[in-house]
Amino acid sequence: MRYAEFLEVNQLTKIDLLAAAKGNLVEDPPEGGLAQLPSPPFLMFDRVTSITRGKTQGKIVAEYDVHPDAWFFQCHFHKDPVQPGCLGVDAIWQLVGFFCSLNGAVGAGRALGAKEIEFMGQIRPFDTKVRYEVEIRRFSILEKSGAAVAIGNGLVYVDDELIYRIEGAKVGVFTGITYSDYPNPHSPHAKGGIMDGR
Repeated sequence: MRYAEFLEVNQLTKIDLLAAAKGNLVEDPPEGGLAQLPSPPFLMFDRVTSITRGKTQGKIVAEYDVHPDAWFFQCHFHKDPVQPGCLGVDAIWQLVGFFCSLNGAVGAGRALGAKEIEFMGQIRPFDTKVRYEVEIRRFSILEKSGAAVAIGNGLVYVDDELIYRIEGAKVGVFTGITYSDYPNPHSPHAKGGIMDGR
């Protein structure tokens, strides 16, 4: 799809999300690129069912189909398979970062934290569907650096039961930090450090 279409889309299929993870969903991306989604098996949703954009707020809803043979059920834990809660939190960060790109931010996304995380339930191998609802409370593109920041509150449901609540999930989108020449050990991006978006 064209970038102008990407900025207006309100649903995305699994094929769209896989293309976004590979960096080829948009055929004419803006200079600086778009925040990529992680590839499977770390991509934590199968479809985006709803995107609502505002200048500084919005909402994004996605779903994930539970499979009993998922990689994490094989190791977490022996004779007690449960999806790690941190993967649900990461799904919320993935969606907040993707919302930034969908709302015009340019660059690579990075999770920056969360204020509060509460687990009330769990995901087991024979559950059916996980739903993520993220209310974007604040979105802004910083004029000086071009970096963007979004803060959202996420709810995670399994088969319509609320199991996780994530308050203040924060993601930044930064230009000039992508390690595109990996695994070159002499790259300026071969080691981590502070991401400065001021």
